Amino acid sequence: MQKKGKIIAVASGKGGVGKTVLATNLLGVYSSLEKKALLIDMDLSCGGVSVMLNLPKGKTIYNLSDDILNNRFKDSDNYVYHYNDFVDILPSCKDPRQGSKIDSNIISQIMAIYRNSYDVIIVDTTHVPVLSTLISLDLADRVLFLVTDNPLDLRNSSNLLSILEDIDKKNVYVVLNNSYRNEKNYFSKFDMRSVLKHNIDYILPNSMYIGNINKYIMDGEILVLNNKLSFAKDSDRKLLIKIALDMVGEENENKKFSE
Repeated sequence: MQKKGKIIAVASGKGGVGKTVLATNLLGVYSSLEKKALLIDMDLSCGGVSVMLNLPKGKTIYNLSDDILNNRFKDSDNYVYHYNDFVDILPSCKDPRQGSKIDSNIISQIMAIYRNSYDVIIVDTTHVPVLSTLISLDLADRVLFLVTDNPLDLRNSSNLLSILEDIDKKNVYVVLNNSYRNEKNYFSKFDMRSVLKHNIDYILPNSMYIGNINKYIMDGEILVLNNKLSFAKDSDRKLLIKIALDMVGEENENKKFSE
C-alpha cells in the first residue's frame, strides 16, 4: 500500500519572521523521529531554503515542472536533494523569473507525486498571497501560520487568515514566534488575538533565540539537529516534537528523540 503523507504548509503574513527556520526545524524533528519527510520550497520568487542549508546547485521545482509539462518526467527522486537518510528537499527556482513560468495546475501534480513517497511533506510558502501560495495552503492538511507581535505583521496576518477563513480552510494553527528576536514583546496575547481573530495555538519562547544563527546557516545546518543550540533544552525540544506530532496526528512522543 502506498503512503499518503500529510501535507503541512508553513505560512506567514510578513517576511523575516522565522518561517523558513521553523520549516527546516520541523524537517529536522521528523528526521530524528525517523519519519520520511520532504521539504518543498514553494517561495518561487526568492526561496531561502537552499541558502539557509547551503545546498549545492542542482535541479529545482522549475525543472520538475518543466519536465512534467513536456513529458520528460521519469523519476521524482531526480529533483530532490538528500539531506540525510530520512529527509529530502525540493529546492525553489534558481531564478525568480522561472517562478512565474510554473503552471499553477502543476503544483497539485507535484504534491500528488511526492505524497505517495513520504510520511510528511512540509511546504515553505511565501508571505505574499500569490496563486502558488494559495494553492499550497488549499492542498495542505494542516497550516502552521507564523506570527510575531510586529504591528505590520499582525495586520498582514489578519488579512491572510481572513482569506483562509473565506475559503473555509480548516486546521489552521497560529504560532507566535517570540524567538526571532531577543527583546521584550510589545503586544499582549489578548491584543494579538483581537487583531488576528484567531487563537494562538503555540508559542515559540524567547529561549529559542539563536544569537549566532549566521554561523550555523553558513555551515548549512538544520538548527534543531545541533545539540549545542538552545533547541536542545528539554522544554524547547519537547515543544517542537509536540508541534511536529500534532501536525501528523500522533499524540505520543518518540522516546529516541526526547530522552
